[in-house]
Amino acid sequence: MIAEAGHYALVLALALALIQSIVPLIGARLHDAALMNVARSTALAQLLFVGASFIALVTLHVNSDFSVANVYENSHSMKPLIYKITGVWGNHEGSMLLWVSILALFGGLVAAFGNNLPLSLRAHVLAVQAWIASAFYLFILMTSNPFLRIVNPPIEGRDLNPVLQDIGLAVHPPMLYLGYVGFSISFSFAIAALMEGRIDAAWARWVRPWTLVAWIFLTLGIAMGSYWAYYELGWGGWWFWDPVENASLMPWLAGTALLHSALVMEKRNALKVWTILLSILTFSLSLLGTFLVRSGVITSVHAFATDPTRGVFILLILCLFIGGGLSLFAGRATSLKQGGLFAPISREGALVLNNLLLSVACAVVLFGTLYPLAMEALDLKISVGAPFYNLTFAPLFALLLLAVPFGPMMAWKRGDLLGVTQRLLAAGVAGLVAVAIVWGWASGGSTLAPLAIGLGIFVIAGAVTDIVERTGLVRLPFATVLHRARGLPRSAWGTAFAHAGLGVALIGIVCETTWNSEYIATMKQNDVAHVAGYDLKLDGLFQRQGPNFREMIAEFNVSRDGETISVMTPSKRSFTTRGSSTTEAALLTRGASQLYVSLGDATTEGSIAVRIYHKPLVLMIWWGPVLMAFGGMLSLSDRRLRVGAPKPARAKQRLQPAE
Repeated sequence: MIAEAGHYALVLALALALIQSIVPLIGARLHDAALMNVARSTALAQLLFVGASFIALVTLHVNSDFSVANVYENSHSMKPLIYKITGVWGNHEGSMLLWVSILALFGGLVAAFGNNLPLSLRAHVLAVQAWIASAFYLFILMTSNPFLRIVNPPIEGRDLNPVLQDIGLAVHPPMLYLGYVGFSISFSFAIAALMEGRIDAAWARWVRPWTLVAWIFLTLGIAMGSYWAYYELGWGGWWFWDPVENASLMPWLAGTALLHSALVMEKRNALKVWTILLSILTFSLSLLGTFLVRSGVITSVHAFATDPTRGVFILLILCLFIGGGLSLFAGRATSLKQGGLFAPISREGALVLNNLLLSVACAVVLFGTLYPLAMEALDLKISVGAPFYNLTFAPLFALLLLAVPFGPMMAWKRGDLLGVTQRLLAAGVAGLVAVAIVWGWASGGSTLAPLAIGLGIFVIAGAVTDIVERTGLVRLPFATVLHRARGLPRSAWGTAFAHAGLGVALIGIVCETTWNSEYIATMKQNDVAHVAGYDLKLDGLFQRQGPNFREMIAEFNVSRDGETISVMTPSKRSFTTRGSSTTEAALLTRGASQLYVSLGDATTEGSIAVRIYHKPLVLMIWWGPVLMAFGGMLSLSDRRLRVGAPKPARAKQRLQPAE
């Protein structure tokens, strides 16, 4: 009964989405406030029904109802409760239901908290959002129904993919989807503005908070996915330039450019055409990622094995919204006025450079992702991996990081490059000192590594310099500095934290990739491995029975200079139901560095293959994105974004026809 109720709720959500996609547009044409307000009520009702459908699927998984095919294929009665819940989105059908639930959530939030929007604009935004929702509701109901029953229900389920039975799955996909799907609001705002023919600074003020929310979640989602791959897959890497990893990186790059472009549009009423185009492209890249994961055109640990019918359906959705959005943009872009002018050396100019570098970097990743697929279609096998991206993406991002400290310190409209350079002199000196120290201290590795670390220090010091300049820390009395710091907009603090996060992540990446120590061998009991000054003694192997797996655990005694530090217990888990196994790495954190131990196959002589790594400052790779997300949250809490654009002074302005 629960399955039928969940399916029926999904059908009702589709019906509401269809109403929401048509009636408000009629109201906007007729200037009928009652019809336009239908968008708000249907968006909230749609959220209610799709939420009920999602809760129904969660309930079925928790209750281990194996009469439902989705539960049978992805659950097991002995599986821990947390993995029964996370298993809901550990498969294609459940993850798509989560996808549309988040889509409805963002539409519901606009309906609930978009009272400061002009009524006509809100009606158009929610109608476009409903178009997207309708397409994906149809996709789920026609090709990916999660509530299908099995005629003769089995006693036990097939269990969830063992690799996905990890706490990271509880966090990574929802955050990633909140980012992916959150950009749908930016897309809807862009299409709505093109339909109305009215795009101004107020529009940028309305769209920025929604874009920022999506960017924050996507940043955290990518970071969490990277850390999950690092500790769960047992290979010790954190990024593989996998096509699906790239599919999440591309909308992040485009979304970062969109945030900065919208800032120029809000402050100077400039870059209108470019901002609208970025809004369309960012969500288009999110749709492309959805297609890559579910079409079956790639093989990846992240991808869902699906039949071609689903891939064709998503491809049609892709063509409809990307093609339709770009066609509307092409037809209306020429009629948009560009707004304020500015000198090349200005904050606007710095943000344009930021957009240029981010867009080219995104294009490089897009090319590296799709080119092998195109060659494969021609029966030509080619792989594009780290060497390609190191030669193309890395220099672009290095240029971007070099320019980052200059942007916030530039004046609007016309800046003073020499003056900003002088104010950043201390940050530059700090970077050069870091280069000299690393060059003298480190041995081995790339000669570019010290320069990259110096660049990271320059970015961090540049963010600090911006705050110091704004508060007058070195030239004013402390009481005055404190007063100015309290009065500083939270967006300024957010910018500083986000930019510093880039520098922190860069330092972690360079240190881990350059000075990573590795020990790979077959070890027996009482054997000792020596890695980066640490001694790891294998005390023995023992077996343990888990709830739905059997586990072989190795116990390592870790010491340094004869002093015992800790015990590390990596393991291998065998899942009999699935007939597969996973490697559970053991991590020992020392400051920002980690010892990493993972197990291979055991031999009949009682020895076992072991991989041991020492990863210097590796945690800074993920501290950086967390710092960036924190900066985004600070910016989101800024009063200007909380208040939003002012309401129109008169009711009739809300119903003013599009020019």
